[in-house]
Amino acid sequence: MLFAMPDRRQHRGANPEDIHAFAESEWPALRTAVAELCWLLTRDYAENSALKLVGDRHNLSARQRMAVRRCACPAQSLKQRTQTRTTLERHLGGCVGVDGYNLLITLESAISGGLILVGLDGCYRDLASIHGTYRRVEETVPALRLLSEYLTKAGMGAVDWYLDRPVSNSGRLKQLMLSEAAGLSSHSDGTCKWNIELVDSPDRALLQHPGPIVTTDSVVLDRCGSWINLAAEIINGRIPRTWKVSLGGNGGEGAMLHRFA
Repeated sequence: MLFAMPDRRQHRGANPEDIHAFAESEWPALRTAVAELCWLLTRDYAENSALKLVGDRHNLSARQRMAVRRCACPAQSLKQRTQTRTTLERHLGGCVGVDGYNLLITLESAISGGLILVGLDGCYRDLASIHGTYRRVEETVPALRLLSEYLTKAGMGAVDWYLDRPVSNSGRLKQLMLSEAAGLSSHSDGTCKWNIELVDSPDRALLQHPGPIVTTDSVVLDRCGSWINLAAEIINGRIPRTWKVSLGGNGGEGAMLHRFA
């Protein structure tokens, strides 16, 4: 009989495979794979079969295929995301809706030296996975404090956080977030107010949010009214030593959009 080993990770960290899988020598093949997957997706090929075709052609590992999937998007989606992308500065004093685990885990990964992928749409995405259970790591509190300080300095009035109710320990994370938010507000005037909800579907909640939203979930980005690339803003401005690998090509978003149109 096989027994599951307990998760004793203390850091979000990098997967040991990533050092070799995403070494600079691998970038040309990975970028070509992203370009090929974009070409297929733009022409309505099914994602799973298109990814298998591209992955097999370049002999990619499972994590490399995951990265290619997360960095690619069809031209139609890229155009939509470019048009609906906004910034915090345009919403001073307003309220933003946040996909809680999506943003928090990306920042935890960046702080702990994990791999951050720069996709074709400019979004920063990680390769971490919580598999139905969220485990607090040493980077959790620093990430939450960084978020609070950044949003307050940016002049946001409030944040509506949405955490997946089905994910184990979501209730504990909510209490931790409320505690951190209360501690910071007692030392700062005008601190951004945090509203934290446990919901069955953060995607649905985000799509119903009246203000701009924060997520890197492709399905939500393609359907929302406006979104903020907050993880990229914070990482670029406050976590300068982040291990970033761009698989969206060297020509920038506009060049890639023209290429796949």
